Amino acid sequence: MSEKTHILELNAIGRRSRGSIPTVLLIITGLAALSLLGTIVSFHTFTFTDAIAHRVPANAQTILSHCVSLKATPGPAQDFFDRKISDRFEPGTNATLLRNCTIFTGEHNGTVVTHGDILVDKGIIKRIGKVTQREIDNTPNLTVVEANGAWVTPGLVDLHSHLGVLSAPVLSGAFDLNSPKGPILPWLRSVDGLNTHDEAYALAIAGGVTTAQILPGSGNAIGGQAFMVKLRKTKERSPSSMVVEPPHSLNGTISSAEYTPFRWRHMKQACGENLRSYGTRMDSMWSFRSAYNEARKVKNAQDEYCAKAEAGMWNLITQPFPESFQWEMLVDVLRGRVKISNHCYEAVDLDDIVRLTNEFQFPLATFHHASEAYLVPDLLKRTWGGTPTIAIFATNHRYKREAYRGSEFAGRILADEGIPVVMKSDHPVINSRYLIHEAQQAHYFSLPASLALASVTSVPAAAAGLSHRIGVLREGADADIVLWDSHPLRIGATPIKVWIDGIVQIPIPSKTDTPNNVVVGKGKDGEEWKEIPKTPNWDKERNETLKWDGLPPLQGRRKQDAVAFINVQKVWLRSDGGEITEAASFTNDDFGTVIIENGKITCMESTCITRGSSGNVIDLKGGSISPGLMTYGSPIGLEEIRGEPSTGDGELLDAFQRNIPKILDDTGGVVRAADGLMFGTRNALIAYRSGVTFATSSLAKPIFLYASEGHLIAGLSVTFRTGASHAMESGAIIQDVVALHVVIGRAHPVFHDKSISVSTQVAALRRLLFGWESTDKETGLWFRRASEGVVPLVIEVDSADIMATLLILKTEIENNIGSRMKMVFSGAAEAHLLAKEIGEADVGVILNPVRPFPTVWDQRRILPGPPLTNDTALVTLMQHGVVVGLGIHEAWQASNVRFELEWAKLESNGRVNERQAYAMATSDLERLLGVRAVEDVDLVAFEGGGLFDLSSKVAAIISAQRGFVEVF
Repeated sequence: MSEKTHILELNAIGRRSRGSIPTVLLIITGLAALSLLGTIVSFHTFTFTDAIAHRVPANAQTILSHCVSLKATPGPAQDFFDRKISDRFEPGTNATLLRNCTIFTGEHNGTVVTHGDILVDKGIIKRIGKVTQREIDNTPNLTVVEANGAWVTPGLVDLHSHLGVLSAPVLSGAFDLNSPKGPILPWLRSVDGLNTHDEAYALAIAGGVTTAQILPGSGNAIGGQAFMVKLRKTKERSPSSMVVEPPHSLNGTISSAEYTPFRWRHMKQACGENLRSYGTRMDSMWSFRSAYNEARKVKNAQDEYCAKAEAGMWNLITQPFPESFQWEMLVDVLRGRVKISNHCYEAVDLDDIVRLTNEFQFPLATFHHASEAYLVPDLLKRTWGGTPTIAIFATNHRYKREAYRGSEFAGRILADEGIPVVMKSDHPVINSRYLIHEAQQAHYFSLPASLALASVTSVPAAAAGLSHRIGVLREGADADIVLWDSHPLRIGATPIKVWIDGIVQIPIPSKTDTPNNVVVGKGKDGEEWKEIPKTPNWDKERNETLKWDGLPPLQGRRKQDAVAFINVQKVWLRSDGGEITEAASFTNDDFGTVIIENGKITCMESTCITRGSSGNVIDLKGGSISPGLMTYGSPIGLEEIRGEPSTGDGELLDAFQRNIPKILDDTGGVVRAADGLMFGTRNALIAYRSGVTFATSSLAKPIFLYASEGHLIAGLSVTFRTGASHAMESGAIIQDVVALHVVIGRAHPVFHDKSISVSTQVAALRRLLFGWESTDKETGLWFRRASEGVVPLVIEVDSADIMATLLILKTEIENNIGSRMKMVFSGAAEAHLLAKEIGEADVGVILNPVRPFPTVWDQRRILPGPPLTNDTALVTLMQHGVVVGLGIHEAWQASNVRFELEWAKLESNGRVNERQAYAMATSDLERLLGVRAVEDVDLVAFEGGGLFDLSSKVAAIISAQRGFVEVF
């Protein structure tokens, strides 16, 4: 029966009793009966009139039982771990024995690691450690998996995801993220919009994610109810069957008495900038307070009703049990029965919500995003009911004002304060498949390994109230297990096998007679791959972050006198042709010394004398020196905060939407990114401190990300030094005009009111490339130069069908004017489908991103790589002779370029070597974009390792052209 029907029945005196009462209520009923008996026995002291006045209703036991249940605490039954079969078990599933595992259990803040076996049967972990032969013999239909000492973890838990409500590819018919119906909507339920055909489920599982909390969006103060779901397809194939421990209200049922007395509910709240459509922060907080006040009225009325019933004052009960279908969720919040996930960034908003919890006395499970949480730990600890868990990104910051003070060191700072930390994806903001990469980055920036792994397993499970069954490996828990090809905190760690409820998900079971033989972990056979990766010491940077209230100075100290780098293991340099070459290599017993004078190497031997550099000796501790990287594809240097238009270059004029102003006297309004450059942005300086010394930026904005801001004619790109102070500084601008950029694609799936047909876009491009605009204007001049191959034409495009059209167009243009165009596809999610044709046409490709995701229809046919496919787009393109570069979409991602290169290399299963990976962000990328050879490129000195190592960090930038060493 529904919850509402159940409550109405409590007040229906004389109605027939229910057919059955759940076992768990028998104890409650017994207690209620004792109370009732006391009331009846005392009747003999009353007058006849009193007896009539205190007449006991026929359903008094049911009323009293319900009143007692209002005080019940959600959680598992005491005998939960004695269960013999999971409620999620599907008949026909084999039992599994994993032999010889290194097991991260997730228990005790992730500190428990054991070695042994795991026995799984009927969807439950039956044994961990030593499994006896007798147990093996008594387990029928047993599949044995030899782990060979590999790491095994619980299935990852993504505490902040929009899987299924913002499905891949995004289509307007399945866009169920936010409701426009008002700021307070606790009655909405994300499961009601959960699309079971989201292609991202399989991708997430391929990354080891087995459970996710599906949250409504953050456009409402209270966006609605959230649900924890397992990501596998069930036999029923319904959203409801995916929900883990569905709350008693979901299907109109009361709580299951078999295992769970009362189940947790989950809800999404938000505050801050995202609520602007409903007013200011003051308006938002009033909407919260007024809603919770209404809920408090209902709760108080219920409590008064029950107080009278429990005191036997039946004569004073003249109305039905107080209820509100509208506010029942918030009433449960006030009773402490709801795990709230609260989207909140800044100190002011965190403070607002903490005060709200104290005013209405309800606990908060998690603050999400919480960019400034690390700055206000004492405030967090004042939350009513206890300190909430903080769910954050590892490095995704500065994309709006609220996130501007976000820090890579937040996880460690919070952990030092004893505050639980969760890493989350906010899928599809970050592809849930790479949730483990959030933990890897958090560990790199000094979150201890145990807490980093716990941040995506046991801690989010506990925050959701489900740590008795998910996020941990212990006997009696759900059989959600991941077997990894290397230590999970190593870059490129990939699941070999994934089980959900004991059912194999990875490798994907074949739907044909041909087995899916995907190679995973090739080249990771050494014992070092099983070890926890070493990471740098960030104490100085962490302390500076706190000292400067989240915005520490990022410029280094520039030294023009001699500098000596000691304990150098390797030196890489650029050859005359721009290729990366190993210039020196030293052994562990005899590390080398490199002397720099006026920014140039003057000695590179183990016997270099360090005189003249006293006070300027930098110990690289087995580190290396190598050329800096270049980033492309984001608006780095053209904006400070993406969400604040006043901090950027502004929106381009669009010749398709309105006439270009006469003052420009140019049909297409071609402009130069160099004219809008901004130096000293935090994203650029953080990239610089991460070894990315050059950036090529354009005004091109992909349609799928920017909707109507994605204009066909995107102007001319610029290459500049990320660490320069201003445009007039020597060497600041490497090349003021690099390439001509255009954007072609289908309409945005949601915001498509100003969209232009693909055929119209191609027709316009054909006209411009055929030279039908006068070359005495910018548009005609630069499109003529592109058609003649003087400058590259970089086309932002993802669809293989559109790319095929463009290849045909290229042939037409070349045959017509007798030229050889330099065409490059950027984005190129489906380029692998045309690898042969792209190679034959001598067209380059910039994979952006190199780890693809099918965000929109044009990107739906991606090649995801292991463990789903053997090949990646990178491997396929390289095998056909295509020159490939690496791109990023957002400016904050620039600091992670070196790890993107490492991931791409490892994912290739040995088919892309270190030099090839390096070239994707140096020589090959420069060649694709038309960046002319730079004499004396900047070098990067890494302490503690090389470019691709998690153990290393940038100690200094060596700039020969500018004549100094910048030390951090």
